[in-house]
Amino acid sequence: LKKLLPQETSFFDYFEEHIALTIEGCRELQNLMSRSGDTAASYARIKDIEHKADGVIHNCMDALHRTFITPMDRPDIQRLIQRLDDIIDAVDEVTSRLTIYEITEYRSEALEIVALLIQAVERLQDAVKGLRAPKHEIVDPICIEIHKFENQADEVLRRALGRLFKEGADPLMVIKWNEIFQHLERAVDRCEDAADVIRGVVIEAS
Repeated sequence: LKKLLPQETSFFDYFEEHIALTIEGCRELQNLMSRSGDTAASYARIKDIEHKADGVIHNCMDALHRTFITPMDRPDIQRLIQRLDDIIDAVDEVTSRLTIYEITEYRSEALEIVALLIQAVERLQDAVKGLRAPKHEIVDPICIEIHKFENQADEVLRRALGRLFKEGADPLMVIKWNEIFQHLERAVDRCEDAADVIRGVVIEAS
């Protein structure tokens, strides 16, 4: 009976649409920090991307409520789309803080973490695409690689905070950058969380 009933496959489209928007937002953040350009303009673009991503979330959840049979467990669909959304939300928070705090010079460790974030989301996109025809031997190495990026980001964060407090900078600037670093690191963490969901789905499908 299950095979005879119609299957809803658009969830893969939602995942792929969302991760594409996430990559776009991450690259915009990287471009901003690399060129020291117009923070307000970049924030507006990232905010627009974040709104589009919210639209994907809404459509995905609406489809989930209307679909009888889903291509993967409902809780996994919810967890994955939420973890993906957490990434772009964290990027939005970073750009928001850069704008509010009027940051124009970017610390080298921030650029390092953003570079790691870009690599993580690009590999996460590969993992998301792998859900259409899940193969453990293909998806598992990708998820392990994302985990390595997260570990590297943790190391950069520790080094960044150590240097930040050791330099004896303006206390307000320390507070500002500490907050920015935490949001950056959270974005990479959520990449790993999303990869863990995908890994679990693929294992169950094997």
